Amino acid sequence: MIKAANVKKFFGEIMAVNDVTVTINNGEVFGLIGTNGAGKSTFLRMVSGVLKPDSGTILVDDRPVYENPTVKADIFYISDDQYFLSNATPMDMADFYQDYYTSFDKVRFGELLGVFQLKPDRRIHTFSKGMKKQLSVLLGICANTKYLLCDETFDGLDPVMRQAVKSVFAGELAGRDFTPVIASHNLRELEDICDCVGILHQGGVLMQKDIEEMKLSIHNIQCVFQNAQDEQAALARLELVRVERRGTLNIITARGQAQEIMRTIHSFSPIFAEILPLTLEEIFISETEVVGYDIRKLIF
Repeated sequence: MIKAANVKKFFGEIMAVNDVTVTINNGEVFGLIGTNGAGKSTFLRMVSGVLKPDSGTILVDDRPVYENPTVKADIFYISDDQYFLSNATPMDMADFYQDYYTSFDKVRFGELLGVFQLKPDRRIHTFSKGMKKQLSVLLGICANTKYLLCDETFDGLDPVMRQAVKSVFAGELAGRDFTPVIASHNLRELEDICDCVGILHQGGVLMQKDIEEMKLSIHNIQCVFQNAQDEQAALARLELVRVERRGTLNIITARGQAQEIMRTIHSFSPIFAEILPLTLEEIFISETEVVGYDIRKLIF
């Protein structure tokens, strides 16, 4: 488990991370969402032990990470612009990481290179941006660390490769003790992989939510009532987040359990009523509006 409490980091007079408190549970895929400059990279560097917080604490499995080689051996950090040795090949980088990560699996690394069609003896400086991203992920996966910190990992990957990387993550989660933390500026990229998402804004965590809990507690319903009186009475009994009207059609976003919401609506014998699936984007738009923000202006 990764626990950050009241973490701050300054660069001169610039506050890069501002009083961040967040908990990342073992075995979950945690998405860290924020625009460029929100503090995502700085936070991940502190979690990996590259940077020391100016104040607050970061514990990995209840141990401080900064200047602690034992804890760092459980963490693989993939930066937005990953460093590779000069003139190195993928296998050269595997040898390099194997010196530090004693559980590095070179056999599997070679197999995955074949799956992703990356040549093991080709110079990395000739790779495209997307190929370098793929290579970074494969090195991180094959290091067999408990924690994998990914900074904009999916940036530069085409849709096919993005799904392939997600598939590799899913296999790791099913097969061993593995906790990936994925930072991105795009909420849509993480919708189908993350268990929990935190929004980082102006250096601080605006919100941290479990995705399944959110999906169970907020719903979209479209319905048509028989008359305006029934409509007003039904809406008055719901915990509304938003109501949009298109002629006689109501598109309602409401909090609560789906069965209770539908039971309330059906008690007024509507002409038509059904629940619509909510996207992660729609959920976070609703959640951030409650606390006075519009995520569309922060993330998209």
